[in-house]
Amino acid sequence: MVDSVIPRLEARSISKSFGGIQALHSVSLTVGAGEVLGLVGPNGAGKTTLFNCICGLLRPDAGSVFFDGRAIDNLPTYRRARLGIGRTFQRVEVFPELTVRNHLMVAERARHGRGALWKDLLNKSQPTPEENERVAAVLALVGLEDMADTPVAALSLGHCRLVELGRALATDPLLLLADEPSSGLDVQETSALAGTLRHIQRQRGTAVLLVEHDLDMVAEVVDRVVVMDFGTEIASGRLDDVLADPVVRKAYLGKTA
Repeated sequence: MVDSVIPRLEARSISKSFGGIQALHSVSLTVGAGEVLGLVGPNGAGKTTLFNCICGLLRPDAGSVFFDGRAIDNLPTYRRARLGIGRTFQRVEVFPELTVRNHLMVAERARHGRGALWKDLLNKSQPTPEENERVAAVLALVGLEDMADTPVAALSLGHCRLVELGRALATDPLLLLADEPSSGLDVQETSALAGTLRHIQRQRGTAVLLVEHDLDMVAEVVDRVVVMDFGTEIASGRLDDVLADPVVRKAYLGKTA
């Protein structure tokens, strides 16, 4: 009952400047429990800056971030992650020499804050049956069971994207921040990734905040969208309605018709 009233995530009036450049100007948004919200807009709109303020990589100049009704402005990134905020990045961040399974195992242990990371990376720390079970479930969720013991260096970019998504999901997030997950993927890989995100939302009830340029993918995944331009929100609502807005069309196309 609480989740129906209190948003999973609420960003209130977030502002951020870099020198004399205003990257964000009083941006607000909410993501409900189990909701998929798309955050879209032209390059330089401030989407990734907002992501970084939400997950703690950047401290906003003004405004606050709330998670399940709790202000988290003073929490470092790792503590936000342990509350239930997962994150993927525009650039794939993986360890090429590690297998897919070991990537997820490291994330599983980070979720509990146990196990020495250097031992995980050197494959000198034996997993428990419970850890193996949880990792196997995530491998199945993202469709990488057949590649579990393959070094990531041997994978395509599309599969690396799924590894990164699986790593984020291994932390069992209540909210997933997905930053341009289709970047560099072909049409088939993008469609498969969209299906995976929707499956995660439906099977686990994971809330998703999705930054994405591919509007076809956005249409497959989101419940509603927020459109940003030059650090401000210019529209929000259902995707079809938002894309018909002359202000949004001008931001994307430079014209209203």
